[in-house]
Amino acid sequence: MNSPLRGEGILLTNFLTVADVDRSRTFYADILGRKVLRMGEPTFIRLANSWVTLNAGGGPTDDKPDVVLAPPSDPGRASSFMNIRVADIAACYRQWSSKGARFLTPPKDL
Repeated sequence: MNSPLRGEGILLTNFLTVADVDRSRTFYADILGRKVLRMGEPTFIRLANSWVTLNAGGGPTDDKPDVVLAPPSDPGRASSFMNIRVADIAACYRQWSSKGARFLTPPKDL
């Protein structure tokens, strides 16, 4: 998978438990234009200087014996999110919208 780690260091991975791995992969790969490193469950995507891991959930597993992962049951409630900072938000908004991304609001001047 071409991990950038060579003996030491840290690789940040955002693990997202999703209802539809293929739909989520399409968003990151086709709309954001990122590189898919591994398909399936889990799916790994290189996003800037980190990775996003997409999986449908499940468990428990040997490394999480008392934990069950499940996608959010209510898309109107969030317990985590990921900020994606870009140089030109207006251009990204137009480009990603043209590819099918849906946003809660248009970009805001802060």
